Amino acid sequence: MPHIKMKKLKSEKEIELIKIEVKKWLMKSESDLKHAMSSLKLKDYDWTQLASQQAAEKILKALCIQKGFGLIRTHELAFLARKVNAPQKILQEAGMLSSFYSASRYPDAEGFIEDELFFQGAKDSINATKEIIKWCKKQIKI
Repeated sequence: MPHIKMKKLKSEKEIELIKIEVKKWLMKSESDLKHAMSSLKLKDYDWTQLASQQAAEKILKALCIQKGFGLIRTHELAFLARKVNAPQKILQEAGMLSSFYSASRYPDAEGFIEDELFFQGAKDSINATKEIIKWCKKQIKI
């Protein structure tokens, strides 16, 4: 008979601690999304993109924690999305947000962008984040 390695079952206390941790990351994600939407209204497009990326990152980290991967310390959204077997659309949204994130943090990375394009990019970042959050919430079981 072959040796079968059994996955160690988590205790009720461990499960409860994971649920608490996931809820914390979920709340932070929702707070960052609100900040992104407020920043858009203020025409602060860099902050809109940065907060959008952070909201997506935090919800993806919540899902990683819930799935038993623990806290993965990276800002690379596509990596986190692949880790949780996200569909192609979510991977694309994650890639777009990562590019916005870099541009919003480094002024020399974005060059000159007309206000209308910058505004559209900020709106796109919020929409992408909403899609990622929607998908992740369907996956999270708490």
